[in-house]
Amino acid sequence: MSMINEDLQHLLLNYCEPESDLLQQIDRETNLKVLMPRMLSGHYQGRVLSMLSKMISPKKILEIGTFTGYATLCLAEGLSPEGTLYTLDINQELEDMVRKSFAQSPYNDQINYILGDASQSLGQLNEVFDLVFIDADKKNNGTYYDLVFDKIRPGGLIIVDNVLWSGKVLSNQQDKDTKNIITFNDKIAKDTRVEKLILPVRDGLFIIRKK
Repeated sequence: MSMINEDLQHLLLNYCEPESDLLQQIDRETNLKVLMPRMLSGHYQGRVLSMLSKMISPKKILEIGTFTGYATLCLAEGLSPEGTLYTLDINQELEDMVRKSFAQSPYNDQINYILGDASQSLGQLNEVFDLVFIDADKKNNGTYYDLVFDKIRPGGLIIVDNVLWSGKVLSNQQDKDTKNIITFNDKIAKDTRVEKLILPVRDGLFIIRKK
């Protein structure tokens, strides 16, 4: 999924912070036991998410799409001491694995892991967030963006994963999923309420700052 060649990817890893033992464990277990393990954020993207979180020291983080909890714990590294992270996912089959990993982390008491349809869960969250990470079913990126926008404080960040879609956004022959990604990207490009840029990290991270 990375847009960067393998040699350069190894070099980048050499010059960033190492993974914790727990993150290495989650990566290994995901690849051994879970379908579609490439959905995991991984070492380099995880360090990017951690750095962005630490730069704003959020009191409230929202993650849409927990998967196996790797990105969740990376984002949690930047939480203020009294901060809270809400992470939403629909896959109940991964619950035991995710809760076990959270319990081994220093952030367990700060994480609210909510299972169910994210659109419905969002309607029940009466919070103002400093940071939102959207990494769930891509066809609903625009829906999630609209649902969270009023819950983000001015100056807060929305980060959206997979916006380069393995380079398919450049293809002349686009499938339905690719068209959905492009439609979302165009929506953000036209939104004058935000500042935005795409980082070509792994499969593309849209960094969106609410004015």
